[in-house]
Amino acid sequence: SIVMEVERALGFEPTDRELEKLGYDIESRVSGGRLRFLEVKGRVSGADIVTVTKNEILYSFNKPDDFILALVEFLDGDTHRVHYLRRPFERSGVTTDFNGASVNFPFANLLARGEEPS
Repeated sequence: SIVMEVERALGFEPTDRELEKLGYDIESRVSGGRLRFLEVKGRVSGADIVTVTKNEILYSFNKPDDFILALVEFLDGDTHRVHYLRRPFERSGVTTDFNGASVNFPFANLLARGEEPS
């Protein structure tokens, strides 16, 4: 995947865990053996929302220093831009005791807070 390639280019060792439904898609080993956890969301540029599951949000709260929301923004043609968003759901009003299976977030708001992958 695009984010797996980004992680390798950064010098990390990513493992795809998407099918295991753990609350993240990629487990990436960084220097020193520490793991970081990436949830990948891909949307066409200009999309309205990104839907995040309760499991993904809870995982981000449980591992605030190691969780990254990786946003893949698909631009014109075959081009894309990857944004990494750390602590993505802090100050969003979402808490660990919310009801429902998922929450919708405005894609533009998440992109505005994203940074270059690192």
